[in-house]
Amino acid sequence: MVGSAVDRATDQSWFEGAARAGHVVSGIVHLLIAYVVVRIALGDGGNADQSGALATVSTTTGGTIALVLAAVAFVAMALWRLAEAAIGVHATEPNDSDDHGPSALLDRGKALSLAVIYFAFAWTAGRFALGDHASSGSQNAGLSARLMQSTPGTLLLVVIGVVVVCVGLYHVYKGLSRAFLDDLTIDGRPVVVVVSGVVGYAAKGVVLAAAGVLVVVAAVRSNPSQATGLDGAVKTLGAATPGPSVLIAAAFGLAAYGVYAFVMARWARM
Repeated sequence: MVGSAVDRATDQSWFEGAARAGHVVSGIVHLLIAYVVVRIALGDGGNADQSGALATVSTTTGGTIALVLAAVAFVAMALWRLAEAAIGVHATEPNDSDDHGPSALLDRGKALSLAVIYFAFAWTAGRFALGDHASSGSQNAGLSARLMQSTPGTLLLVVIGVVVVCVGLYHVYKGLSRAFLDDLTIDGRPVVVVVSGVVGYAAKGVVLAAAGVLVVVAAVRSNPSQATGLDGAVKTLGAATPGPSVLIAAAFGLAAYGVYAFVMARWARM
């Protein structure tokens, strides 16, 4: 009964269009994060994560409206991922051969995880639209501090960190192996698609893996200030070498991922 209702919902063109808008917003956010990273490389301040990107939007004319639209698009994408978790990935492909066996269960689990992430993005965009500009890094550090007050909480942080590292490494693999091309319906392999996918996935994977390592280190050292997510990872990478070269490279990679998100908005299998 529920499955049939979800299946009918994913047949609606407006639902698919709204979900694809989530890719567009994701692309814009990654481009803005790349912009913030460049500013940090040049000596200016900023938060190199989604909160820094949304803060940039909030200062523009019509920023509040843009943030509300971003939140709506993220919610639509989250609901689409929930639908995939319920009835299988590529919901618009009823005869999808990938929707069987153990790999299908893994794909549904990934869809559920992405739903949680997109709901979190929507929540952050909504907060900024309402005037709450608290950075994601400070919120991550605060949550980590609360978890570190108990042994189970500390162990949970370690597990989360290891999972994030694994996700980051998977991103690197997906980019370098060009496995992301299986997610697209586009004919051929246009250069912009291949380059943005390879560079974008690899760069984002490195940053995510670094963020996961910082979470583990923060838990082991009982130092929640190190568990600041993407922002902390980018700044740690920048501090590891003299000069702005590493941060500029990270910004280029994140911008490439933003371009690939636009490709996903048009040609992603849904």
